[in-house]
Amino acid sequence: MNPILSLKYEPALESLGADYYDDVVAAEFPQQILRFRNDDLLIQLGLDPTAVSDEHFTEAFGKFSHPPHPLLALRYHGYQFGEYNPGLGDGRGFLYGQVRGIDGELYDFGTKGSGRTPYSRGGDGMLTLKGGVREVLAAEALHRMGVNTSRCLSMVETGLDLWRGDEPSPTRSSVMVRFSRSHIRFGTFERLNYLKRKDLIQKLLDHTIEYYYPHLSAVETIVGTASRNENRYAQFYTELVQRVAELVAQWMAAGFCHAVLNTDNMSITGESFDYGPFAFLPTYNPDFTAAYFDHYGRYSYGNQPGICKLNLELLQQPLSAVIDTAEMITALAKFEEYYFPAYKKLMLRKLGLVGKTTPVWDELLVATLQLLADTQVGYHQFFFELSQAFKLRWIKDLNSILNETELMPEVAGNSVYYQWLQLYHQALINLPESELRSIGDILMQANPETILLRPQIEAVWEPIAQENNWEPFYELLKKIRSGE
Repeated sequence: MNPILSLKYEPALESLGADYYDDVVAAEFPQQILRFRNDDLLIQLGLDPTAVSDEHFTEAFGKFSHPPHPLLALRYHGYQFGEYNPGLGDGRGFLYGQVRGIDGELYDFGTKGSGRTPYSRGGDGMLTLKGGVREVLAAEALHRMGVNTSRCLSMVETGLDLWRGDEPSPTRSSVMVRFSRSHIRFGTFERLNYLKRKDLIQKLLDHTIEYYYPHLSAVETIVGTASRNENRYAQFYTELVQRVAELVAQWMAAGFCHAVLNTDNMSITGESFDYGPFAFLPTYNPDFTAAYFDHYGRYSYGNQPGICKLNLELLQQPLSAVIDTAEMITALAKFEEYYFPAYKKLMLRKLGLVGKTTPVWDELLVATLQLLADTQVGYHQFFFELSQAFKLRWIKDLNSILNETELMPEVAGNSVYYQWLQLYHQALINLPESELRSIGDILMQANPETILLRPQIEAVWEPIAQENNWEPFYELLKKIRSGE
């Protein structure tokens, strides 16, 4: 018995009916070599990793033998770089199945690189091995940094030669399985609006609330019985606004640029997913753009909050078939009220400060960002060296702060540095002793040493491409997960 195939799969999305997907067949591959398996996720599914062999993975997610349910290519549209595209849908993947975790939540297994579908638009439906490697690394790095992200359950090398314009060809192929809360996208609703199917919008919205916002389904009456919550649709949109705002705050604090924030890459659960040309900031620069084809910087690092708010506004078009537009406008107006406190909290934590903010902390955060922008020291290096150098004696000696770090020659001459130094010192001396002693641990947890900058990805890809040497890749994964 294959433990993966023996999981208790639920036909949740399948039960919606064929208006939302197409049945498809997985491609047949010349080989199946398991290159990555996520044992942490097996545990989350209630499986013992020692009872799940590599062959179990390749049977389920490489050969696609005996799938538990029909394989579903989901239908959706989307705004791509501001232009509406009705020709989308799962073009190189499908929903493999849905399973409950030990936390009781429903999770999707979604493939990437598993072959052509009706939405491949002339493409081969495949995923390059490097693309798979990059997504595995991105998901694990973001998870370690506290971002609400999908993760990769497995990646199998599949033995095909692929031709691509953005990397040396022929290049190797892979199929990846993404583990996420849902593959329902903003674009899933946009397609139904394009088709003028209010009935299908409401049906999908009911499904979304039932499975991913169940706390909105019913309200307690005065006599203690539950009744249907008639305001659940507006409450759903309000909560989605909050979830997305907080997700973007997580990206921004992590110094992460998603790069392709089209509406078909926005999850209805407020979860981050689909990592293509992503990049982590080398230095603090709001204009930093990760995708080489984003010529005008639409999806630059600094534009991410505004773009996600715009995507939420565009989602109002299909949802207005069911939800009062005025209520959605009111809800979206609170986006910044959710975003800025979340971002501030995460950034202050990177400075070792947790709890109720003070005016000094607010000034310190502004000074920190200005210092990073002016000096262009490494964004992640700054916070990591702060975490490594922190000493309780900084409270008594202002001039000892950062004094023993490699950053000093680069920051000391900056006009903002002395202001930053005074503000950080003031923030420290105002803390009670009990909180002071926890700063070091907070700094270490918030600022891992290993950050997935582009040179590091290339450094692990080169041995794979040239020598089929996977050890640097596994070593990097180990460091990412441990926070080393």
